[in-house]
Amino acid sequence: MQTSFTDDQLRDPEIAEANGILKTCVHYGFCTNACPTYVLTRDENESPRGRIDLIRAMLEKGGAPDPRTVRHIDSCLSCLSCMSTCAVKVDYAHLVDRARAHIERHHRRSAAERLMRAGLAQILTRPRLFNLSLTLARAAKPVRRVLPAALKALLDRVPATTRPGILGARVHPAHGARRRRVALLAGCAQQALNGNINAASIRLLQRQGAEVVVADGARCCGSLSLHMGREEEAKKLARANILAWLREQEHAGLDAIIVNASGCGTTVKDYGHLFAHDAEMQGPAQTIAALARDISEELASSGLPVVEGKGAYRVAYHDPCSMQHGQKVTREPRALLRAAGFEVLDIPEKHFCCGSAGTYNLLQPETAAILGERKVRHIHSTDPDMIATGNIGCMVQIAGYSSLPVLHTVELLDWASGGPVPLALASMTLRQPAKNDSPAPDTNGIW
Repeated sequence: MQTSFTDDQLRDPEIAEANGILKTCVHYGFCTNACPTYVLTRDENESPRGRIDLIRAMLEKGGAPDPRTVRHIDSCLSCLSCMSTCAVKVDYAHLVDRARAHIERHHRRSAAERLMRAGLAQILTRPRLFNLSLTLARAAKPVRRVLPAALKALLDRVPATTRPGILGARVHPAHGARRRRVALLAGCAQQALNGNINAASIRLLQRQGAEVVVADGARCCGSLSLHMGREEEAKKLARANILAWLREQEHAGLDAIIVNASGCGTTVKDYGHLFAHDAEMQGPAQTIAALARDISEELASSGLPVVEGKGAYRVAYHDPCSMQHGQKVTREPRALLRAAGFEVLDIPEKHFCCGSAGTYNLLQPETAAILGERKVRHIHSTDPDMIATGNIGCMVQIAGYSSLPVLHTVELLDWASGGPVPLALASMTLRQPAKNDSPAPDTNGIW
C-alpha cells in the first residue's frame, strides 16, 4: 500500500510504526471472509482491508477523524482472525490499536458514549467495584423497560448468578517438593464473575509442584482499556503489574507468569510492544512478557495427574480468538482435556468470534448478539454435554445463548485430577458417559 505521510509525521515513532504496517498490506483480500463483520454485512469498510484504508487516510490527515471512520473502527472486534489468514502477515492488531488511540485523543464522542466508556474502564478493571455493580444491576432488572437502550443492553449481559472470588496477595505453597515458582494474574472481571477459575488454577499448579504467588500490587492487565483506545490507562495498569512481578522475581525468582484468561494473556505477552517507546520501562516490560504463559501451556509442559474413570463426557471446545489468533495456542487445551478422559469436539466455523471481544458485547450489542447466536448454533450442532473455553468473556457470552454448562478448561482439568465438581456442573443433570465408575470427587476447595 502506498502512503503519503509527511517527514514531520514520520518523526513520531508511533506514526512511523503505523506507516510500516500499512505498507505491508497488498490488498490480496484473504482477510475478508475471515472477518465476522464483513461476512455479516458484505461492506468493504467492515473488512480488515477496508479498515486499513480508513486508518491510513485518518492518520495521514491527522486531527479529528470523520464519524464514518470512527463507526467502522468501533465495529471491529479485534478478533485477529484476519491475521491468521493474511498471506503477508500484516500486523493489524497493533495498527487498529493505534487507530483507536488516535480516535480517543481526537474524536469528541457524545456525552452518553463518554460516560459509558469511562464507566466500563473504571468498573470492569476493579473486581470489588464490579462485583458491587453486578449486584446493583440485578436489582435494577425489574425496571429495565424504563431505562435507556444502552443501559438495557448492559443489563441484558448481566448473568443471573455469579461466583465471586477476589484474591488477596498470598503465596500458595506447592504440594510436595517445590519444582517451580510462578505468579498468577488474578485478573479483574473474572474475579467478580467466577472465582472458581482461579481456585481451580491454583489447585492444578500446586499439584504439579508449583508455588503460586498472587503478587501484591498486581492489577488488571490493561487490555480492556487498551482496546477502547485508552492507552495511558492501559499503560498505568500494565506498569503496576510489571513492577509487582519484578519485585517477586527479585525476591525469590519466578519461572513463569501464568494467565488463565486468554484476552489478558495476549496483552501481557505484548507488554514489550506496549512500552516499546518508553526507555525506562521497555526492558522490564520485555522481561515480564517473556515469562507470560497461558495456563494450558504451563500444564501441558509439566504433565497432569489424572484420576482414572472420570468418564468420556462430550466437551465442545471453543477457541477464544485471543488464544487461537493472538497467542496461537490451540493444541494444548485439547490435548489436556483428552488426556483427562473427555471427548473433545471441534466446533464448525471455529475461527469465528463469539461476539464477546472484551467490551464489544457491551458497546456493540446488536452485532455481538448475532455472533453469539451463530456461535451457539454451531456448538449445539456437535451434540455436546458441556462447553469448555479459556476466556471468561467467551464463557459469559456463550452462556447467554446456551443452556448447556459453560466451563473454563481448568475447571474440568481440576475435577479430572482430584478436585471438586465444578460449580457449573454441580446442579446439572448430565447424561451418563460410557464409563464413569470413579468415586465421588473431593469437594474441598483450596480455601
